[in-house]
Amino acid sequence: MAAKKKAAKKGAKKGGAKKAAKKAAPKKKAKRAPNPAFMKPMKPSASLGAVVGANAMPRSEVTKKIWGYIKKNNLQDAKNRRMINADDKLRPVFGGKNQVSMFEMTKLVNKHLS
Repeated sequence: MAAKKKAAKKGAKKGGAKKAAKKAAPKKKAKRAPNPAFMKPMKPSASLGAVVGANAMPRSEVTKKIWGYIKKNNLQDAKNRRMINADDKLRPVFGGKNQVSMFEMTKLVNKHLS
């Protein structure tokens, strides 16, 4: 019986050594550099400026500020969370629509950046 346990231990040691050898050479991922076009400051239109501010800022910052405004004013539809309900400030940005999808929103907001 003792001979079986020794054989089992040897097998376990061999398997562990193989796994350690495979893990010894991890590949390093190159860090992605942000696209400079996304970081370029854009000037918002007057209607968009009423929501996010009149200063020039990158598109990513505009999107963050719009989502902050939507969440602060509880403008996300209660039943369908993908839809955004427009209030008086957002309606001109959304082209006069009362409700837009979050995917359509980015397209409409880009029209107000120059």
